Amino acid sequence: MLEWIRSLPIVPAVAFLWFVVLCRAGATYLVGRGAHRLARRGRIAELVESPRVVNAIDVVSRWGAPVVALSFLTVGFQTAANFSAGLIRMPAVRYVPALIIGGFAWAVIYATVGLAAVALWVELFLRSPWAAVAVLAIVSAVVIVLVRSRRRRSTVLAEAAADTAEVSAADSSREPGADGTFR
Repeated sequence: MLEWIRSLPIVPAVAFLWFVVLCRAGATYLVGRGAHRLARRGRIAELVESPRVVNAIDVVSRWGAPVVALSFLTVGFQTAANFSAGLIRMPAVRYVPALIIGGFAWAVIYATVGLAAVALWVELFLRSPWAAVAVLAIVSAVVIVLVRSRRRRSTVLAEAAADTAEVSAADSSREPGADGTFR
């Protein structure tokens, strides 16, 4: 088994994945730059005001290109970081090196760990197809549960932020009466 994993085409896999991530993340950055003008209209406004993008804009604005490079080591933040870099119009001379470095790290991780995981799953399938299907079902269920809990958590946080904004707006609009107390 170990020999089979060692014989996997790591270098071509890294090169292919690096090309893919450069195209995908670069396109996301360009969409963000294009969305800069449309940021206050329709569906683009909904996307720009989503909690994930607002958070990414804050982080990318504060830390810059290193955040873009490190975003490739995350799951779920990567697209928001690249879109946000375009939306805040990060200069290409800072964005492109971050894209190259982060994209390469992503490609290496996915080509090594990803290919090894696929190879192990294929080996399991060849020995026991039912066990391989069970592993796939378990992994799928875990991913679904994690995605749903993350969405639920972000919805709760957004509702809490909206409630806080409403309370603070209501508090600031109150004026004291003649006796100095609020009504």
